[in-house]
Amino acid sequence: AAYHALKATNLDQIGMALTNASPLVAPTFSSERMLGTNPICYTIPAGRFAPVVIDMATSTAANGKLQIAEREGKSIPNGWVQDANGNGSNDPSELKRGGALLTLGSQRETGGHKGFGLSAWVDIMSGVLSGANYGPWVPPFVSFLPLADDMPGKGIGHFVGALRVDGFREVSEFKANMDQWIDRFKKATPSEGQESVIIPGEPEAAFHQQREKNGIPVIQSVYDGLNELAQKFQVPFDVLK
Repeated sequence: AAYHALKATNLDQIGMALTNASPLVAPTFSSERMLGTNPICYTIPAGRFAPVVIDMATSTAANGKLQIAEREGKSIPNGWVQDANGNGSNDPSELKRGGALLTLGSQRETGGHKGFGLSAWVDIMSGVLSGANYGPWVPPFVSFLPLADDMPGKGIGHFVGALRVDGFREVSEFKANMDQWIDRFKKATPSEGQESVIIPGEPEAAFHQQREKNGIPVIQSVYDGLNELAQKFQVPFDVLK
């Protein structure tokens, strides 16, 4: 999502990008999968510093993290998924057995209803507003989900927008204040064992630089799967191990 939102930030605008997704997430108090991971992204320009980039799923964990854990044979933390009856689970394969991801915050007691609200907003802005599908009718992108009947819209929905900073104030003044905001947060007293506050977007920017220099690490099972597909469809496979 940040790829699209940053196009606005490069023009001194605040960028936003939302999309709904296949229903893998149960809303608060539900055992039924009704929502996608429904990512939300905002990018905000600064002056001396890199843009602030908020790019996240509105579920506690993105589906990709479960897939990685499953391939590596690892369990997952509490609060990521529930089984088909709504009980918590540490098994990353639970989705394939009818379970569901949980919204950001997990349970009602720990703020899961707030994650449900964010996810609902993304679904409505992306799907209902655009005329695309929404909720449990969003087309699946995983093999274990069936295609829903009587779809109310077309395809998967997106919302991409921008706010012109100069519509509110001088861009240079805004960027100066953003620099001050970032600098002050970076100087906040760190909690025990931590070096400093991490500004949204910092880890991803660092990883981006590393990947451009050193390539993208791939676990063995993913490498084997890509190699198998390459042989099946007779396409070149030149990824370095």
